[in-house]
Amino acid sequence: MAKTKKYKKASEIKVAVVGYGGAFCMGKKHLLEMQKAGMVPTAVVELDPERLKAATEDFPGIETYESTREMLKTSEATLVVLITPHNTHAPLATQCLKAGRHVVAEKPLAITTAECDRMIRAAKDKGLVLSTYHNRHWDGCILEGVDRIVKNKQIGEVVRIECHMGGYGRPKDWWRSSRTFSGGVMYDWGVHLLEYSLQLLGDSKLAEVSGFAHEGFWAKRVKWGEDTNEDEGHLVARFDNGAWLSLTVTTLDSLPKAADRGQLEITGTKGTYVMNQQRYKVIRQVNGETTVEEGDNRPGRQDRFYKNIADHLTGKAELVITPEYSRRPIHILDLGARSAKAGTTKKAKYE
Repeated sequence: MAKTKKYKKASEIKVAVVGYGGAFCMGKKHLLEMQKAGMVPTAVVELDPERLKAATEDFPGIETYESTREMLKTSEATLVVLITPHNTHAPLATQCLKAGRHVVAEKPLAITTAECDRMIRAAKDKGLVLSTYHNRHWDGCILEGVDRIVKNKQIGEVVRIECHMGGYGRPKDWWRSSRTFSGGVMYDWGVHLLEYSLQLLGDSKLAEVSGFAHEGFWAKRVKWGEDTNEDEGHLVARFDNGAWLSLTVTTLDSLPKAADRGQLEITGTKGTYVMNQQRYKVIRQVNGETTVEEGDNRPGRQDRFYKNIADHLTGKAELVITPEYSRRPIHILDLGARSAKAGTTKKAKYE
């Protein structure tokens, strides 16, 4: 395995984004965050001429390309960020890694475990950094939760985590509603909720996953037809320390669980923790009585993601979001989808 090249300072790291973005303008967001971390915005790859024009207005002098192949052949960018549909992450990342470029992929890292494993091998073979933009690793809600649940043990030993997202409503006619492009209904927000959960579960290894799904209701009403995401997905993951978690992402639920039970509801041996983006609640039994503590979450620090990337490439810090870490939520989602299709539990696999 080749060694990762280290830079003397962040300003030596030239960065490119593949996909500049429409309404959300994610390319601009990424480039600004990388610039704040000391890296240098260098190139943009985008098919839409109007978005390329917007990029040159936002970053005067930046190189623009209509294809990743052209950019890799011409640009001196050393770090490439993929802001493209989920199903393109694996082929684009492999292409960039083989061309000797470090890669950050928007989450999820890929759709399948096999894709993740191929990407990880390609990065190791070249001695390059591969990471996933898990900026929500530093959301205020999970920073608060890790402090209270992991560090201070306010609810004792974690026994069960329940993740909830969605409600009732017709999916939008965009690529995220296509199973081919997105991976399925659980991938978009599910990868965030699983990443939160894995922080609370620590190094516990995944043992097995059982998945369930309902599909076909919205397919008649959305342009993707049979390729439309599942109407609802649910999975249960069991870990080797005895804990388990469930994830439900739905477009059918007329009584959304996150409204009163949080995006994450964590049950421990001494209490229950309800986590939402803005507020938390701790319910415990103390001397035979139920006590409730609630409040606002601390501020988030999403800027730490690219700061860590720059620090790692300059030899100042270990990489926080490693590709092996990024693989963990994908493996759960992948096993859940395969389990739902097969109607049987799927065992975890480690290389």
